[in-house]
Amino acid sequence: MLKSRKELDAELDGPARAWLDEALAEAAHDAAAGSDALRPGASPYASPPWELRYAAAGRHCGPEHADSVRSLLLVEARASLPSVTRLYEQGTAAERRAVLLTLHLLDLGDTALPLVEDALRANDTRLVAAAIGPYAADHLDAHAWRHAVLKCLFTEVPVAAVARLADRARGDAELARMLGDFAAERTAAGRTVPEDLRTVLGHARRTEAPTAPAPTEES
Repeated sequence: MLKSRKELDAELDGPARAWLDEALAEAAHDAAAGSDALRPGASPYASPPWELRYAAAGRHCGPEHADSVRSLLLVEARASLPSVTRLYEQGTAAERRAVLLTLHLLDLGDTALPLVEDALRANDTRLVAAAIGPYAADHLDAHAWRHAVLKCLFTEVPVAAVARLADRARGDAELARMLGDFAAERTAAGRTVPEDLRTVLGHARRTEAPTAPAPTEES
């Protein structure tokens, strides 16, 4: 889970907080100056200072805080598609994960879908789990989203990572069919059917949104 700036300030030591202050100031300056795509003479592969900070976040703030620090930098910089693409393509798995976790907080529309699609093709379960978050829920089409859910089941990524699972799966007969086929294949191969599959199948077979309980006299 991504942490807020306030939460980070409470957990980071003095040098780490000072480093983060400087990094966010550089990101804000870059945002105020305009995206790197608009800088005269800028190379499409140029890296502004805050992007170098992005790569160093784990070293200065600790690996346990790196996702949150990198996410704050992306948001503060109002990162453009060229920036997030560069950081994803040139980054480590941890740096890629932070990009994926932050996409829904950036004003990119559906233009960053190729990054999500790339992560869903990966065998790194950390990337798969990050890719199936709120951005995917908002922008993946039905076909791609169904296959993303199956990828989670196949790679044993908990479906709790799938943003808006109940809403998107509800009443999806095609998803229910695919899940049935997957379960049959597992059974035929003598393998157990994951409990998460039953969870998703329950959503797919439900056609109505859950109704809120009736208020009691006390409420």
